[in-house]
Amino acid sequence: MNKHWWQEVVVYQVYPRSFNDSNGDGIGDLRGIIEKLDYLEKLGIGAIWLSPVYQSPNDDNGYDISDYEAIMDEFGTMADMDELLAEANKRQIKIVMDLVVNHTSDEHAWFVEAKKGKDNPYRDYYVWADPVDGQAPNELRSAFSGSAWEFDDASGQYYLHLFSKKQPDLNWEKSDVRQAVYDMMNFWIDKGIGGFRMDVIDLVGKVPLEGITGNGPHLHDYLQEMNQATFGQHDLLTVGETWGATPEIAKLYSDPKRHELSMVFQFEHIGLDQQPGKEKWDLKPIDIAELKAVLVKWQTELGDEGWNSLFWNNHDLPRMLSRWGNDQEYRVASAKMLAILLHMMKGTPYIYQGEEIGMVNTPITDISQAEDIETINLYHERLAEGYTEADILTSINAKGRDNARRPIAWDASENGGFTTGTPWLALNANYHEINVEAALANPQSIFYTYQQLVQLRKDNPIMIWGDFELVSTVDEVFSYYRTYEGERWLVVTNFSNEAQPFTAEDEISAHVIDNGESVTTLKDITLQPWQAFVVKVN
Repeated sequence: MNKHWWQEVVVYQVYPRSFNDSNGDGIGDLRGIIEKLDYLEKLGIGAIWLSPVYQSPNDDNGYDISDYEAIMDEFGTMADMDELLAEANKRQIKIVMDLVVNHTSDEHAWFVEAKKGKDNPYRDYYVWADPVDGQAPNELRSAFSGSAWEFDDASGQYYLHLFSKKQPDLNWEKSDVRQAVYDMMNFWIDKGIGGFRMDVIDLVGKVPLEGITGNGPHLHDYLQEMNQATFGQHDLLTVGETWGATPEIAKLYSDPKRHELSMVFQFEHIGLDQQPGKEKWDLKPIDIAELKAVLVKWQTELGDEGWNSLFWNNHDLPRMLSRWGNDQEYRVASAKMLAILLHMMKGTPYIYQGEEIGMVNTPITDISQAEDIETINLYHERLAEGYTEADILTSINAKGRDNARRPIAWDASENGGFTTGTPWLALNANYHEINVEAALANPQSIFYTYQQLVQLRKDNPIMIWGDFELVSTVDEVFSYYRTYEGERWLVVTNFSNEAQPFTAEDEISAHVIDNGESVTTLKDITLQPWQAFVVKVN
């Protein structure tokens, strides 16, 4: 396998609305990101995945794009974007743009034209269908509740929206659509970006009238065409969001011989705390044995035919520290454990903003405190189905997307130094304790564990290229070896609130990292709750 820069770096996701507000309007912006580049350089990351900053009416927080080659007013200007690229490049940080091309906003010029009539040249940029027996063409559902079909009175047809009705799906079967997308991608590549994170890219091959949404028959043809027409001539990071991927499917995307993407985000581990066959809101406790099995599968089965992404968090997922860690008495220990466990695996690690200071979920007590469209729709849908308000709020507090989207606190001042105005979404009330300034002032903070992990990756090829081998232990202990060119590291983590037994015959030759207590022997030791360490062994 050829070696690429994107295998060696750690990527940091910025959700711009909630990162840093430079002008006091309560919304994070591009100049706010520029102001904090020195902080990200201190952390050591090599790329920023930037959630959408394009022009958008903001029905789905920027994932509904009305102009791909303009910047949303509240985020700044294209001049600000150019400055961000230049300033990031000075610090050896690449900017990875969020590419949302499964759908546009209904306010995009293409859709405005498409609605003018069946004979408009832009009509078939989108997916239209006639009614069937006076109803929607079929039973396809929107990810944001309700039917995926919206009736258009003027033409008597339905259009497809797999997300909000203000997010009509593009018709990728049309070569004109694909070419327009590639032209737009090349516009950004020419600006010097470091790559693309591709939103729900596994849906672009959909055949909706046959009920096919994910992994459609021409999906990989389109991606190979895209590769050839855009980023294939450059060494860019391209990561696809693929909710339905198995290791076999992931190889189709990321095997270098196929000339598609660098890697995918797969979500098999992310669904392990939902009841099988039900929705993400239908909760069950995480089973650590099951989690190990899934993560090990992804560590071993891609081999050299693909590359893995490593993540616990993103803008769509609740904070993993609250979800599977212990965000109360063991907040610091469990945050460091989750970091060590993940970053020591094979693949490219992603840090979601605030993860490096141990931000936690923010429970709400009333739906009026929610901002996210998915959360609000879910609430009303489940109330109508007879669920109790208490049960619905329990699900929202566990899995709602607002948990990830609360603004970062930079210090303990009012609104955490995020804004001098009123934040678009309230900060977690604990920002007086959990903020960047406090983390940087404490040498034992979670931040410095992340910083150390990023630096270890730069200094030790074993973290990037080493083979992975699971160690047999009790369920709550997750332990594995990484082996590379005669070097062998042992990673040991206790994924629980209780002390756990661990033993190994290896001799420790050097200490690599821990989250509190270093060890001198591996024989018959008792791991403290959430303890984690990495040692070099003979």
